[in-house]
Amino acid sequence: MNKIEIIQLPKIEDPRGNLSIIEQFKNIPFEIKRVHWIYDVPGGMDRGGHAYKLTDEFIVALSGSFDVEIDDGVEKSVFPLNRSYYGLFVPKGLWRCMTNFSTNSLALVLSSTDYDEADYILDYDDFKAWRKQQ
Repeated sequence: MNKIEIIQLPKIEDPRGNLSIIEQFKNIPFEIKRVHWIYDVPGGMDRGGHAYKLTDEFIVALSGSFDVEIDDGVEKSVFPLNRSYYGLFVPKGLWRCMTNFSTNSLALVLSSTDYDEADYILDYDDFKAWRKQQ
């Protein structure tokens, strides 16, 4: 699995409240090495705006909604996330930007690698040049 895709997570419905599960190698195609979450994003602000050379990610809107814009250097696609039982698999080597955060949204991000500053490409022109070399 090396393409961008929305993955439906298990949803166990219960009148007391629903439950969803994420398991490495079962629901997502990698071992989880790092977990972070994004919250309290002010109106009109974006998050992300970078690419990874080695890191795959899985992004879930645990609460509220936001869009994930994916760019391969040639084409751009937008993936709206607004259900806590759907997540977006984003493979390494793609530019990603999270936009249009609703009030009180909460984004969960699972990563396949430990944090490494050298893995990031932070400048879009550098990203396009790097993609051409791949």
